[in-house]
Amino acid sequence: MAKQGGEVILLDFWASLYGMRVRIALAEKGIHYEYREEDLGSKSQLLLKSNPVHKKIPVLIHNGKPVSESSIIVEYIDEVWNDKAPLFPSDPYAKAQAKFWADFIDKTLYQIGRNLYSTKGEEHEAARKEFISCLQLLEGELGDKPYFGGESFGYLDVSLIPFYSWFQAFETYGNMIIEHECPKLIAWGKRCIQNKESVSNTLPESEKVLGLIQRLRKRFGIDE
Repeated sequence: MAKQGGEVILLDFWASLYGMRVRIALAEKGIHYEYREEDLGSKSQLLLKSNPVHKKIPVLIHNGKPVSESSIIVEYIDEVWNDKAPLFPSDPYAKAQAKFWADFIDKTLYQIGRNLYSTKGEEHEAARKEFISCLQLLEGELGDKPYFGGESFGYLDVSLIPFYSWFQAFETYGNMIIEHECPKLIAWGKRCIQNKESVSNTLPESEKVLGLIQRLRKRFGIDE
C-alpha cells in the first residue's frame, strides 16, 4: 500500500476538462490539496519543471513528486488513497473497458469537440456529425445504468462528466440540442450533478465556459 497523506498540490486551469476530472477524483477521495491556477499564456516555472515533456496541466504533485496526464493522475489517486471507495471496477475486464472508453474520450471526443468551436465550413460540419455520433456511442455504453460502472459513480463517469459543463458551448457553436440526440446521457449528467457533490462543486457554470469559448473564437479569427 502506497504511503498516503503528505503535501498535495494541483497545477490546473479552471476550465480544463482534464483538470476537472482530477479535482473530482480528489473530492471523491476526500483529499485536501493546494490548488494553483495556471496562466496558460505564461506558465509557471513549477509547471515547466514538473511536466517538462508536455508542459501541460493538470499536474498533481504529491510529496514533491509530480504526476502528469489526467487519466494517469486519477489512477494514481485511486491506488494511493485506496482506503476510500474505489473509482475503478475490481473486475479486470470491466476495468479494461472503462479505460478503453476513457481513451476514446481523450483521443476522439475531445478533438472533435474542439473542432466544433474552432473551425468553419466543411470541417465544422463534419465535426458536428462526428460529435453527436461519439456521444451516441457513449450513451450506448451507458445504456439504462445509473452510472457507467453500474450503481456506483466511477472512473468513466469521472472521465466524461466534465464535458457536461461544456455542452452549452458545443450546442451553441454546433447548432444542436444534445438532449434531443442523447436524452439518457443528459439524464446521466443531471444525475451526477444532483447526487455527487464532487461534481456539483467542481464543474464551472456553463455560461462561464461559453464566455471563454467566445474569447477563444475571436483569438482564432473565427468571430469578429
